[in-house]
Formats: sequence, C-alpha cells, structure tokens
Amino acid sequence: MDNAELLKELRIGRHQREDHGGAGGRWPWIVGALVVVALLLGAGGWFWLGQRALPVQVAQAVSLSADSDAGAVLQATGYVTARRQATVSAQITGTLTAVLIEEGDHVTKGQVLARLDDSAWKAGLATARAQAAAAHALVAQYQAQLTQNRQDQQRLQTLATQGLVSKQAAEQASTLVDSTRAQLAAQQKQAAAAAAQAVQAQVNFDYTVVRAPFSGVVTTKDAQVGEIISPLSAGGGFTRTGVGTIVDMDSLEVDVDVNEAYIGRVKPNMPAEAVLDAYPDWKIPAHVIAIVPTADRGKATIKVRVALEKKDPRIVPEMGVRVSFLEKQAKHDRATAPTGVLVPAKAIVQRDGHSAVFVVDGERVRQHRVNPAAQVYGDLRLLPAGVNPGDRVVVAPDVSLHDGSKVSIQSGKS
Repeated sequence: MDNAELLKELRIGRHQREDHGGAGGRWPWIVGALVVVALLLGAGGWFWLGQRALPVQVAQAVSLSADSDAGAVLQATGYVTARRQATVSAQITGTLTAVLIEEGDHVTKGQVLARLDDSAWKAGLATARAQAAAAHALVAQYQAQLTQNRQDQQRLQTLATQGLVSKQAAEQASTLVDSTRAQLAAQQKQAAAAAAQAVQAQVNFDYTVVRAPFSGVVTTKDAQVGEIISPLSAGGGFTRTGVGTIVDMDSLEVDVDVNEAYIGRVKPNMPAEAVLDAYPDWKIPAHVIAIVPTADRGKATIKVRVALEKKDPRIVPEMGVRVSFLEKQAKHDRATAPTGVLVPAKAIVQRDGHSAVFVVDGERVRQHRVNPAAQVYGDLRLLPAGVNPGDRVVVAPDVSLHDGSKVSIQSGKS
C-alpha cells in the first residue's frame, strides 16, 4: 500500500464527524493522522538517505614485505627529480630552419639540436673577415714603408757625415721613420680590432647552430621549424625561449617530504630503499644525500634528498616514489619481521570503541575492525591483519559512514 492509499484510509467521513460531533471528537483523529504522516515521511527520508551515495576519497593499501621494510624506521613519499636538466635555447634571436630532436631522443654533448636562419650572420661574418684582411694588408704596407724609410735614413746620415747632403735632409729622413713607425702601430691596433670583430662575427654565426650542453634524453620539444626563438621572452606568445628540454638521467635522485616531527630519525648517508608507484614490487637501494635545512611551514615538512644506487631506464623524472629509511644495524630476523599492509593514518577511525577502516566493495563499503601496529611509517600506519594488499580504503571517513553505505569515489582518487 503506497502513501496515497494510506492517506485515503485516514480520511474522515461526514457520518463519522456527525457521530463524534464537536471539536473534542475530531482532535484524536487529527493527531493520529499527523503521526502517521510523520512516520511515512521519516521512512521515506531514511530510505532516500540509504540510497544516496556518499562522496569519499580512497587510497590503496600497500603491502609491507618482510624482506624490504623490516628495518624501516620511517617512510615518506616524494618524487623522482633530475639534478641536471636544461631547457636549451639559442643565444641569439632568429628563425628556426631545422629542429633535429624529438621527445625521447638520446643526445650527446655537442650534438646539433636545431639550426637558425644564418644568412644575415653569414654576410656579417664575411664582411668582418674582409675588413680584418684589409686592415692586416695595410699593416703590411706600413711595415714595408717603414723598412724603406729606415734604409733611406741610414744613407742620408752617412752622406751628411761626409758633407755630401745637408743635415736637414738627414733629420727629415729620421722624422719620416718615426712617423711611419707611429702609423704602423696605429694600423696594427686597427687590425687587431678588425680581427676581434671577425671573431665576434664567427661566434654569432656559430650561435645559429644549437647544440646539446651535455648528454641526456630529450623530454620536451618546445619549438617547430619557422618559429622565432630568442634567449629572452618577447611576450605575446610569438617568440619561443627554448628548443627543448634535456635531462641527464644519471643525475636522477628522489626528493621526499618528511614530517618535521620525525625528521630527527633521518641522518645523512642513512641507508634507504625506494619503491616506485609504477613498479610496487621493485625495491631500489638508496641512501640519504642531505637534509635540506629549511622547512615548509604550510605542510610542516622538511625536504630530504635521496640518491638511487641503481640506474635504470624505467626511472624517469616526476615519478611518484615511497622511500623507507632503514636502520644501520644488521637486518632483522625475517621470521619476526612485521608484515601486513600500509594505509593512510587518516583512514583509521574509531567505531564502537575499536579501530576500524572502511574498505570499498563495489558501490558500498564494508567496515573492518583492525589493530594498527606500533611502528610509524611517516603518514602511513601498518595493519597486520584485516585488510589485504590492493584494497581501497576510505580516507578520513565521515561520521555518517557505516557498514554497507553506498559511496561514490571522487574524481582523481584511486
């Protein structure tokens, strides 16, 4: 029977009103009708709330293997970064005539990456070289003239001593030598300046060829043939400031954010183990390089640099990674090593006086009673039992969430 039929049954007929008569006889029926309507509305609301999907955020439970994380004193998450990378650009402004790279290409130091239109620079170089050649030719002319003037001076001085020519002629010859010597010195300076201009023109001409500053892998291609490239941004979006980005894969390391409350557990050169989110079963030996001496007040964390002791093509920049900081003592007995799964600490809540997590099962959640271990793994907690690796647990569940609640996973969460 639906709500309409129930209300119809509650309708009071005229004969019933006449039988009871007066206001006192009608009040019990009115109160009863209101109570029934309230119960129906409450049942409908409860049914609607039970069917409404609650939006939740979830995280995946990660397995804690006995052979890798047994000696971990702390865990933190971060990203793979490159200590050596460069966005390669030209040192002059010009139009690209050739771009010789693509994403993923391996390049070596000095390899040609792109070429600019060099017609103007080639003409400038030719002009500078011609001017330098003319200047040096004039130097040679002055040198020859100076040699001749010196010989004339010597002859006139000899004749003047013998009285065959006047002393004035000998003095004029000496003055001519000094004048020619000064002209030669000035021309030599001009020739040096012209040679320097030729060298500068050669450098500018060489700038039309963009070369790799070091060996690495091209991660981005930022310009195409026909675009204008400049070392400075001209604004307006018409000028590119780079041809592409090169990353030295041998310089990859990990930057992790460690909660400042636990930073005292991390020491330089401390052994560690890195696990990439993309390859959860691959354990990479690592060690602490340095603790960056500054804190992020917004996140209350301190950045720690971690070196990867093994290089592999699968490791690329910006990959997510989880780092376990290990004790320096000998490895623990594997028979007594902790096992279980790691979940965010915010996923563990109190229900009926016990710790519990909500595991996503299809469109609904199931409440699992758990007993978190005492070990601390950064923002993660170890659950020895109750949750399986790969299960999706609700992060920071609402107080209205209960066993069997229908949920919808928010976009961007897994």
